[in-house]
Amino acid sequence: MAETNQVHVLNPFDSVRTLCRDMTVEIGKRVVGQRDAIDCLTAGLLLGGHVLMEGVPGVGKTLLARTLADVVHLSFARVQFTPDLMPADVLGTHIVSVGPDGRPSMTLQQGPLFGNVVLADEINRASPKTQSALLEAMQEKQISLGTETYKLPRPFFVVATQNPIDNEGTYPLPEAQLDRFLMKLHIEFPTEDDVLAIVDRTAEGDDAEVKTVATADDLLAAGRTIRQMPVAETVSRFAVRLVFATHPEHEAAPPYVKRYVRAGASPRAAQSLLAVARFFAVLDGRMNVSADDVKRAAFPCLRHRILLNFDAIADEATTDTLIRQLLADLNAPKNPKRK
Repeated sequence: MAETNQVHVLNPFDSVRTLCRDMTVEIGKRVVGQRDAIDCLTAGLLLGGHVLMEGVPGVGKTLLARTLADVVHLSFARVQFTPDLMPADVLGTHIVSVGPDGRPSMTLQQGPLFGNVVLADEINRASPKTQSALLEAMQEKQISLGTETYKLPRPFFVVATQNPIDNEGTYPLPEAQLDRFLMKLHIEFPTEDDVLAIVDRTAEGDDAEVKTVATADDLLAAGRTIRQMPVAETVSRFAVRLVFATHPEHEAAPPYVKRYVRAGASPRAAQSLLAVARFFAVLDGRMNVSADDVKRAAFPCLRHRILLNFDAIADEATTDTLIRQLLADLNAPKNPKRK
C-alpha cells in the first residue's frame, strides 16, 4: 500500500491565540476574575487602539493596566490626572542643557506619553486643555512640540480610567477624545468568591510574579495578523447597519433611538466593531468573523460613542440598554456552521 503523505496546514492565527492565552494566564496570577476586561485590554494592545475603563475605586483598574505592561516587554508610565495638570506634564518640554563642550542647547525632556503603555488615571479630573493634548498622540501616534514633531514608540497604548460615582471636580471628556478610544469598559464589582480570593492572594502584601511572554515585535505582528482575517460582506453590513441605527435622524433608527439619542456613533465605530470582532474570532479559534463577534464587540465599542439627550437622563435610559435593544431588534446574519 502506498504511503499517504499528510501535509499539515499552519493556521496563521494559532500563534496569536496562543499569545493571548499566555497573556491571560500571566495576568490572572495577579488579577482575580475580570476575564472580559482582560480580553478587551489585550485586544486594544494588539490592535493599536486605546481603552477607557470606568469603575468604582478598588476594583483593579490600575492593577490591570500595570500587569498588562508587565507580561509584555514594554515600558509603562502612569499619570495621575489632576485639575492643575498641564499639557507639558504629559507631553514633555524643551529645556536648555549644557553639553560636554560647555555650549548650551535645547533638548527634549520626554513626558510620560513616550512610554509604550500609558495609564491616564482618573483622566476626567484634568482640564479639557490637558485632555486635548492627548488627541494627536492617540490618533496619530505622535506629538508636536513647537515646530518639532516626535514619533511615539510602537506599540503605543493609552489606558484611561475614570470614577463613575465621584463627579465633583471632574470635567467631561471631549466628544472627539472619546471617539479616539477603541473601547470603553465597565469594570464590574467582583463577586464574593472573587473578593475572598483577592484577600487570600494579597495577605502577604506583595504582588505575584509574572513572566514576560511577548516583545513589542510579537505584539505588532499579532495585530497585523488579526487585521488580515476575512470578514463576509453580510457581517460587515450588519456592523454598519448597527452604527446607522444609532443615529436618530436616520430612517432605520427605531423610536427609542429617536427619543433618547442626541448624536449617534461615528464611522470610526464601524471600524472598531469589525476590528474587535476579528480579535474575538481569533480568541475563539475561528478563521471567520460571525455576527456574534460583532454583538460581543457592540457594547465596548459603542457605549461611549452614543450621546444621550436630557430625556434619556430623565428616564434613566443608558447606552447599554439602547445597544441591547438594538441588537435584539436588528436582523443579524446567520452564523456559518463550524466545521
